[in-house]
Amino acid sequence: MSAPTTQVVADEDFAYIRDQVREFVREAVVPREAEIAETDAIPDDLRRQAAEMGLFGYALPQEYGGLGLVITQDVELAFELGYTALSFRSLFGTNNGIAGQVLVGYGTDEQRKQWLEPMAEGRCIASFALTEPEAGSDPSGMRATATWTDGADGGWVIDGQKRYITNAPLSDLLVTFAKVRGTGESDGRIAVFLVPTTAPGVIVGPKDRKMGQEGATSSEVTFDGVRVGADALVSGEIDTGFRAAMSVLARGRVHISALAMGLAQRALDESVAYSVVNRQGGVPTGERQLVQAMLAEQASLVMAGKACAREAAARYLDGSDRRVGPSAAKLFCTEAAGKVADLAVQVHGGAGYMREMPVERLYRDVRLLRLYEGTSEIQKLIVGRELVKQAGA
Repeated sequence: MSAPTTQVVADEDFAYIRDQVREFVREAVVPREAEIAETDAIPDDLRRQAAEMGLFGYALPQEYGGLGLVITQDVELAFELGYTALSFRSLFGTNNGIAGQVLVGYGTDEQRKQWLEPMAEGRCIASFALTEPEAGSDPSGMRATATWTDGADGGWVIDGQKRYITNAPLSDLLVTFAKVRGTGESDGRIAVFLVPTTAPGVIVGPKDRKMGQEGATSSEVTFDGVRVGADALVSGEIDTGFRAAMSVLARGRVHISALAMGLAQRALDESVAYSVVNRQGGVPTGERQLVQAMLAEQASLVMAGKACAREAAARYLDGSDRRVGPSAAKLFCTEAAGKVADLAVQVHGGAGYMREMPVERLYRDVRLLRLYEGTSEIQKLIVGRELVKQAGA
């Protein structure tokens, strides 16, 4: 199994990509946020345009049709994607992130050839099927099983239930984690499998109804005696599963940190714009010192959060920190974005509580970022545990 060829996108080429995405987000997606919220779906034409721009594979290797952006460039792009409805980014986020990176980092050559190109082109949407009713940020409680069977019909039989699986109702491929059985000494270990949603026994539940992020789809997925061949085992090795999950989640946390700051920047911009035009007692509220203080706090958090995400990305890329940095960044940036969104509602006053105001949606959308890909509490445990471990080394 050979690693994908690494081709780094030059700074000037990436600047063009970033600028194109910024223009598309602000001129094509932002004006349709109300439509996305009302229909609870991403319009087909926006999906097609995203695919044409390469957004379904911006972080996938160029040799498989992706743009090949590295994590530091991913962060800069996430700042732009976070500026609009987070459900738009969610449409192609798993292809580039936690699902796609399992294949990039651990898939066999045959697995990459089969799946990465259609993923990069937007012809295939992949989901990351890890979370269960009793196993969320900590996968040790996982109950889904993959049982090895010999004979003419040999292979793996997968049973279990997954919950809150992003893009499952739209998905073509489920990157599925399960504890193996029937293997002898490897029983109980977590492995990862590539399961097409068309496989008999895969049951995708109805779309979840959520607090926010309208347009982003998630649902439960049930595996009822789903049979897949030996070639469905990622890397061909059972022990890859847990390692792959921890690795891609760490990378994903850096991305989510930047995404949170993109949303925070939007909340700040909305707050400043509103404070200039909204008048109380004949005076723009932006001239009131207490409002200015809230704007200053928002701006400080945005600046700090962006710097934090950029540093975490740089250290992840050079390999100096792929444990503490991603968790610390996700903890700080998602909590900070929540504070910025809360202040945005406050700056708007009663208007900020109205559904027609962008900050009302931002306030609901941002809340999820402190939950998925590891809750804030899990990030605290990771950071604290690693710091103590390093001090004792």
